[in-house]
Amino acid sequence: MKLKDLLAAVEPLELCADPELEISGVRYDSRSVRPGDMFVAITGYQTDGHLYIPRAIAAGAGVIVCEKRPERDIPFVRVASTRAALASLSAVWFGRPADSMCMIGVTGTNGKTTTTYLLKHVLEQTLGAKVGLIGTIQNMIADEVLPTERTTPGCYELQKLFARMRDAGCTHVIMEVSSHALVLHRADEIPFAVGIFTNLTEDHLDFHKTMDAYCDAKAMLFTRCKTGVLNLDDPYEPRIAAQADCRIRTFSAQQSGADVAAGSIRLMPDRVEMEIASGAERCRMQLGIPGAFSVYNALGVVTAAQALDIPLGQIADAMKTAKGVKGRAEVVPTPGKDYTVLIDYSHTPDSLENILKTVRGFCRGRVIAVFGCGGDRDPFKRPIMGRIAGELADVSVVTSDNPRTEDPYAILDQIVAGMKDCKNPYEVIENREQAIAWAMAHARKDDVIVLCGKGHETYQEIGHEKRHLDEREVVAALLEREHEGTDTQTDR
Repeated sequence: MKLKDLLAAVEPLELCADPELEISGVRYDSRSVRPGDMFVAITGYQTDGHLYIPRAIAAGAGVIVCEKRPERDIPFVRVASTRAALASLSAVWFGRPADSMCMIGVTGTNGKTTTTYLLKHVLEQTLGAKVGLIGTIQNMIADEVLPTERTTPGCYELQKLFARMRDAGCTHVIMEVSSHALVLHRADEIPFAVGIFTNLTEDHLDFHKTMDAYCDAKAMLFTRCKTGVLNLDDPYEPRIAAQADCRIRTFSAQQSGADVAAGSIRLMPDRVEMEIASGAERCRMQLGIPGAFSVYNALGVVTAAQALDIPLGQIADAMKTAKGVKGRAEVVPTPGKDYTVLIDYSHTPDSLENILKTVRGFCRGRVIAVFGCGGDRDPFKRPIMGRIAGELADVSVVTSDNPRTEDPYAILDQIVAGMKDCKNPYEVIENREQAIAWAMAHARKDDVIVLCGKGHETYQEIGHEKRHLDEREVVAALLEREHEGTDTQTDR
């Protein structure tokens, strides 16, 4: 591709290169540069891509895209933001694949993953659509599962994935859109037909610093979509709506003024039922995922599907057959036991409160919460989560989540600081497997153990290393060990 064509969506501050130059590839990692490639020097938070321009030149880069003039004599394009430029360059390089599909973005603190899976199911069942999905747990092309590293991939990888979805015949793409992705230009150059806002609670303040800044990052999605679907019951909805530059549709489980509202809600151990009102239409809806948060996830999906002109009755029929998501209120098999073990990706204050209240609604025994907080992430939420667990769980086991490069015991101390005034007992066991073992050993009939925070993850980040840890396997191994011990005692 010629340089002039690649720069079609970029506004250079300075162009010191032949527009007819043939470009063989777009790279932002100097280690992957090949002769004739364009190297984009990204100004990062941990390092500066401009430092690697000499390495890119040595590898044969034909042109440099930069914010600062290169010290070497080489063709270059200077731009105001190389992050923004990379998004545009990536979209053009892959032939603007998102333009040929219906793009749907979901943002918010909690509920993004379940919302994307539910909406994927609805589109497949009602439209027969081939749907691509991009999110926290995995990426998918219809039923094909692709691995994922983070909620929203980098812009180059994202456009490459869009191209793969387009070439596979996808008609729709549903993606989780993180606040980081919006601020760091990963989600640029995506023509969203619909954007969905689930809710906003404290998270990522290590990056955004304030809740208002966090909210404003989320609001960016609604400046680049045709229809915005907003949770009217969330206190940050007015701030997001005020910044939106699109048609707005709202949903609510508490207010009558929403475009889509839920009433006559029934919460049961295995499902939720509700009456959906949309204008003059009324419809009874059932979703086989327990919890009050499922009501809001369903409402967001209904409102978005209606924005895509899918009739309410067809949406309700599709929702009846929708399944839950791995790591979201997931029941772990415990054969022969009279207690229950759930796994849930509740790693924020709001999600922890939601899952514990949900379990409290159907638990006939005690609620036992096993939880921790991630290292190198927002430290402000740690005592808040400690207080929530201390108040809502009958017994808490405070343990490590993903300590990463922080001292795990320092994280535990910060969590426990929020539990000191709570009357309910708690244990502190740093090793997560041992913490799960303690909870299972002390569980009684009809208790529910909730393993909070890891959800779908099958690893634990300690230092810079990801170590295998699948809580399903841990529970199964502990039960097997107990069974073997019982057999040994019987043989004696």
